[in-house]
Amino acid sequence: MGGRTCAACDCPLGESVIRIVIGGTSVEVCSHGCAQALNEACAATLPQGWATSSRQSALTVRSIETASGRISYTEAGSGRVALFVHGTLVNKHLWRHQLAGLSDIRRCIAVDLLAHGETEIEPNQDVSFTANANMLKELIDALRIDRVDLIGNHSGGGIAQIFAALHPQRVRTLTLTNCDTHDNWPSAALKPIMDTAAAGSLADSLNAMLADKTIYRSPDAFGPAYERPENVSDTDIEIYLRPLVRTAQRTRDFQRFLAAFDHVHTRAVEPQLRQLRVPTLIVWATDDVYFPVKWAYWLAETIPGAKPPVELVGARLLFPEERPEPFNQLLRDELLAV
Repeated sequence: MGGRTCAACDCPLGESVIRIVIGGTSVEVCSHGCAQALNEACAATLPQGWATSSRQSALTVRSIETASGRISYTEAGSGRVALFVHGTLVNKHLWRHQLAGLSDIRRCIAVDLLAHGETEIEPNQDVSFTANANMLKELIDALRIDRVDLIGNHSGGGIAQIFAALHPQRVRTLTLTNCDTHDNWPSAALKPIMDTAAAGSLADSLNAMLADKTIYRSPDAFGPAYERPENVSDTDIEIYLRPLVRTAQRTRDFQRFLAAFDHVHTRAVEPQLRQLRVPTLIVWATDDVYFPVKWAYWLAETIPGAKPPVELVGARLLFPEERPEPFNQLLRDELLAV
């Protein structure tokens, strides 16, 4: 009595548990059959036009051991793999709308970077951009995935560039959104949080944002990353920040991630980028205070496989979360063209 049971069939849960997200709530089930049954039941309760979207939004949370640690990821769909890489401070939750909207054409996987989200690492291990790019290779190797459609935002875009430059044969297509590029980082707009981390006050700052979510949304914190910061929910902020303060070690890991910021990692792969003929889509928010639109054109001129950049007028850094419909359509068109 009182043990954990499957949310679908109510049987006792053993060691092998699947977590899925239904209607914004994470639940545990015992099998893929039960996961499908819950998804279909959820879809049946919605208006007909929403049913397909609901089925596509079944997100399964998993983790896998690699040389870089136990890497947490969320997946949805089947077939060819699209791998989504988030940036600083957020985590795999950033890509929920893309996983929901594109899982009918791809097996979509959103990963938690080292020192972020639910990924578990060893104290003092390397958490630099290059280490994260190496982790991505370890992840797809462990999952026995040959090639991926690689999508990156913010720091994840810089890490995606490094991965694609070092392992072009593993990349089917590359999509870069506003991100760390060449020598344009660390961005001056990130200086407050980097100074806080360097001063040893990171835990206090993160806990303050968790206690008063308006701080996170403010111009002095992460508000400038959003077009409409007032619309960022308390739940989303909890999902992003809570893992970073769950233990003192997790906070130290994130502090080390910030301390490792050095554009030497992206500058080192410029020669390989100039040889990269992988089909590359560049989508850039024009009102981003972190990465000006000129860097979209630098990437387009540098990567031989790149198309002319697509500008999202008025959008900001985290537009995959705020403008999922136009971005998903651009991604869909790109992925279906391959």
